[in-house]
Amino acid sequence: MPSPSPDPSPRQPRRPHCGRGASEAAPSGCPGIRVAGHTACLAHLDRAGRGAYLAGLAPGSDVDHRGTPFTEPLLDALLTALRDPDTGQARFGEALFDSATFEGDALFGAAAFEGDAWFRSAVFRGIALFDSAVFEGDAGFGAAVFGSVALFDSAVFEGEARFGSVVFEGDAWFQSAAFRGEAWFRSGDFQGDSGFEAAVFEGDALFESATFKGVARFRSAAFAGRARFGSATFEGVAGFGAVAFRREAGFRSAAFKGVARFASAVFEDIALFGSAAFRRDGAFESASFRGDADFASAVFTSRALFASAAFGGEAGFGAAAFRGDAVFEGAVFQGGAGFGAAVFASDALFSRAVFESAPQLGPLVCAGRVVLSGAVFGGPVSLAFAARRLECRRTRWSSTAELRLRHTAVDFAHAVFEYPLTLAAELDPFVLPDGQQVREEAAFGTSDAAVRVTSLRGVDAAHLVLADVGLAECLFTGTVHLDQIRLEGACAFGTVPPRTRGRGGLPVRFTRRRTLAEEHHWRAGRPSAVPGWSAGGAGAGRVGPAQLAPVYRALRKSFEDGKNEPGAADFYYGEMEMRRHDRAGGTRAERGLLHGYWLLSGYGLRASRALGWLAAAMLVTVVLLMGLGLPGDTPGYEATGTVPAGGGRVTFTIGKDDPRGPTGARFTGERFEKAVNVTLNSVVFRSSGQDLTTAGTYIEMTSRLAEPVLLALAVLAVRNRVRR
Repeated sequence: MPSPSPDPSPRQPRRPHCGRGASEAAPSGCPGIRVAGHTACLAHLDRAGRGAYLAGLAPGSDVDHRGTPFTEPLLDALLTALRDPDTGQARFGEALFDSATFEGDALFGAAAFEGDAWFRSAVFRGIALFDSAVFEGDAGFGAAVFGSVALFDSAVFEGEARFGSVVFEGDAWFQSAAFRGEAWFRSGDFQGDSGFEAAVFEGDALFESATFKGVARFRSAAFAGRARFGSATFEGVAGFGAVAFRREAGFRSAAFKGVARFASAVFEDIALFGSAAFRRDGAFESASFRGDADFASAVFTSRALFASAAFGGEAGFGAAAFRGDAVFEGAVFQGGAGFGAAVFASDALFSRAVFESAPQLGPLVCAGRVVLSGAVFGGPVSLAFAARRLECRRTRWSSTAELRLRHTAVDFAHAVFEYPLTLAAELDPFVLPDGQQVREEAAFGTSDAAVRVTSLRGVDAAHLVLADVGLAECLFTGTVHLDQIRLEGACAFGTVPPRTRGRGGLPVRFTRRRTLAEEHHWRAGRPSAVPGWSAGGAGAGRVGPAQLAPVYRALRKSFEDGKNEPGAADFYYGEMEMRRHDRAGGTRAERGLLHGYWLLSGYGLRASRALGWLAAAMLVTVVLLMGLGLPGDTPGYEATGTVPAGGGRVTFTIGKDDPRGPTGARFTGERFEKAVNVTLNSVVFRSSGQDLTTAGTYIEMTSRLAEPVLLALAVLAVRNRVRR
């Protein structure tokens, strides 16, 4: 029988039609095709003519009932006439039911269609039952309308299955159906639930622009050919869990308004989700992408769940928008991980993810956290993030790495890197390879792009380079090889509080110096703490002077090895402060010496303090000399001798009177001048030659011992601040 012509118009049929029941509304009357040898369609044949026609049919006969209105009894009579006695099921040759109307249930069941079966523009008002049916030729249901449930479970389509523009007003079930040729569902309208679970598509499956208003169930389906769902709309749950896509899986510009479930799905070829929109969760947990995965410009309004997913090719998320949490925990990226210009409005979670050879991650924008804790990078990689917070706890880098950051607080606790790793602040916005600037205003506004490191605990810093990052909040205790860390650019540490008031309202002044966050936490936790020191937050731990002294010592050595002696001075000061306050690690005598060293010259680093003490000592010396040390009068000389009897040589002994204390005015200009002369000579460890009382002699001895030491401390402090 020849193939049917294109779908006819029901108002003006091109084929010889029945024409019964013509009216003003339907001037052409019944559109049913005339039964051969008759002037009416099967529905309008008289009883004798219908009986004769049905009696002439045999299993495997061709039938042509295009446009015919079928009642349920009429269809049953037709199926009975075609029933194979061996199988008990109807068997058709070529079946033409285009534009036919089935008023009751259409129970085709396990019918066999040995030729082409055409139901284009057919209308099924009741249940359409084709479960276990076999279509050995092409099956055409294009533009058909199923008003109730359509059941094609376990049906077999040996040729093409054409359901383009079909309308399923009820549920549509194709569970375990087998499509040997192409399956066309383009622009199909699934108004109820649809079930393709365990269905097998050996040819291409074309669902472009289809609409699924209910639940779309494709779980465990197998697509051996191309699966194309481009521009499809899923208003309910889209269930593609454990689906196997052997070739291209195309979901470009698809709209998922319900949850999209692709958990454990296998994509053996390229997976195309570019510009797709996920209104609710996009669940791809444990999915396997063995080819490239393209999610460029996709929009995830809710969560994007890719936990434990495996990406064997390139994972392309360029310019994707993640408005909920993006979960890639435990995911494996064997190829590139393209997140250039991706925007995360919430957290981006890559905990325990494995990046085997990704050369670059970013530049991306994240208004929340980027979590790389436990992640592994197998090759050289460059990371570029503009993120609120970056967590790299126990992250492992097996090759060289560069982290360029903006707006970020970085937690590097217990991170492991075997090769040089550079963590640097990016001063200007990131630029994409095409020259476009990454837009970050929506996430950060006009806030400062400064980068802060909050923890380096447990890190081996031998290969670590920090450039232009803030270290005021950084926790350093427990860092290994801290003396080998390289600090470049403007790496700002915390400082002591400004002038403040201590207990009892007494003013307390701290000389400006660089300090560690742990010292802030320790001092803020002391009972005698003064305002201005910052208390530690949750997870900061409790450390004291014994733990902080080695940290300051290591940082001092790092600065000294970098030929930055002035920069090392603050860390030497911090080390000495911790030793002075360490009651468990030193003796009382040692702490006393350190206290004196601090009090007199700030550990040889505070020239003003040493000069102040020197001035005070000189003033005291001058006052004591004027009051007690200078004699009242200049001592006289007396010569005594004996004249021998009978004359001869006379020998005289000349003595000097002992200086006596003043009895008159002590504080005169003359005495002040003499006292200053004595004091100045004492400072440079010289004797002035001035006559002094016994008390004055002891005053001068003490001055000649103490004041040169204070002068030396002041000179040492200046040198420590200016030498290179």
